[in-house]
Amino acid sequence: MTVSREVELEGHIIDSGMMGTAFSIIMDMGGEFAVEAFDIGRHKDEASYARLLVEADDEATLQSIIHELHQNGANPADPTDATLQPAPADQVVPHGFYSTTNHPTFVRYEDEWLAVERMEMDCAIVVGRSADGSPRAYTKVLNAVEAGDRIVTGDTGIRVEPPERPRDSGGAFGFMEGGVSSERPSESTIRKIAAAMRETKAEGGEILAVCGPALIHSGAREDLARLVREGHVDMLSAGNGFAVHDIERDLYGTSLGVDTETLDHARHGHKHHIYAISEVIREGGIEAAVESGTIDSGVMYECVVNDRPFVLAGSIRDDGPLPDTITDAVEAQDAIREQAHEADMVLMLSTLLHSVAVGNCLPSTTRVVCVDINPATVTQLLDRGSAQAVGMVTDIGTFVPLLADELDGA
Repeated sequence: MTVSREVELEGHIIDSGMMGTAFSIIMDMGGEFAVEAFDIGRHKDEASYARLLVEADDEATLQSIIHELHQNGANPADPTDATLQPAPADQVVPHGFYSTTNHPTFVRYEDEWLAVERMEMDCAIVVGRSADGSPRAYTKVLNAVEAGDRIVTGDTGIRVEPPERPRDSGGAFGFMEGGVSSERPSESTIRKIAAAMRETKAEGGEILAVCGPALIHSGAREDLARLVREGHVDMLSAGNGFAVHDIERDLYGTSLGVDTETLDHARHGHKHHIYAISEVIREGGIEAAVESGTIDSGVMYECVVNDRPFVLAGSIRDDGPLPDTITDAVEAQDAIREQAHEADMVLMLSTLLHSVAVGNCLPSTTRVVCVDINPATVTQLLDRGSAQAVGMVTDIGTFVPLLADELDGA
C-alpha cells in the first residue's frame, strides 16, 4: 500500500530548474509522482504553477522525500499551522526541530504566514510576540535558545521560497547568477561589480568587505583603504592577521617582512609583524594607536577615522593577538552575524575561512562577489547558496585596484 501527498511549485520553476530538481529528488529517493496541474507562465513577468502527487511505499520514505522537496521550494498543497514545542532547557531544542536553509522562509501560525526574520542557515525558528503583541517568527542559533522558547518542529506549516534565476540580465545585478569563470573579461566584470556597488549604495544599502591577508601581501592595501575612505565599503570583517599586516605595512613598510614596493626582504623583517602587535598592545588598541598618531595610514586607519565598523575574529593560529581581535569563538560568531544581517552586498576578497564564516550567516538573497586566485575557493563559497552571486578567479592585487579605479571614475 502506497502513501501520498500533494505538493506545489510556484514561480519561474522551469527556467530556474526547480521543477527538474523536484522530479530528480522524487525518483532518486525511491518515490513516484504524477503531475496533477501545470500552468505555464508565457511571459517574463508571469509565474508558472505545478501541483504534484508524490507517492512512496511507506510513510518514512514519503516524509524524507517531502522534507527534501521542501528544502528546494516545493510546499504542501494543504498547509496547516506549524507545530511548536517549548525548548526544554537553555541551548536545548526539541527533537525533530526544523533546521533552516538560508532561503526566505515563512511559518504558518494562527492561519497566517509569518515571514521569518534574520534568515540564515542551520538555525531553529522561534515563534514569539512583538512588543505590540503581534506574532513574529525569527531564527536563533542553538546556543542562543532559551528554555521555554516555542520552537518550530517538523515540516508542516513552513514555506520556503528559494530565489529564482532572473529571466533577463537587466539591471546592475542581472549578471550575478552564480557564475564562476577565469575566462570572463576581467575589466568588463569589474565594471559590472562597480555598477552593482553603486546601485546598492543608491538604494541605501550597506557593503561589507571580507578580507584576507593576501590582500595586503599583494599590494592592494592602499586601494582597499581608498574604498573604505570614500564610502564604497561600509564594514570590514577579517582576522587578526589581516589587521596585523596592514599595521605592519604602516609602521615598517613591509608585509610578512617583505617590502611591498621593492619586494626585498627587509633586515629582521620576520620580526616586524610581532613588533607591530606589540606597539598596538602598548597603545591599548587600534583606535588608540590611530588617535595617538602611531598608525596614520592603511585600511584599519581608514576604518577608525571614517567610523567604519570592523570585526576581527581570532583563531588558534594568531600571534599576539591584537587587543581588538575577538578571541572567544561564540562572541566572534555573534559579531559576524550582526554584520552579515546588516549587509546588502558582500565582497569576499581572498579569504576562504572568514568568507565561509560570513557566508553561513547570509540569507540567500544577499548579493555576493567572491574573488580568489584559487578556483576551488570561489566555487566552494558560491555553492553555499546565494542566488545573486558572481565569482572571479583572479589575483586580488589586480582586482582591488581596478575596482577602486572604476568606482573613482563614476
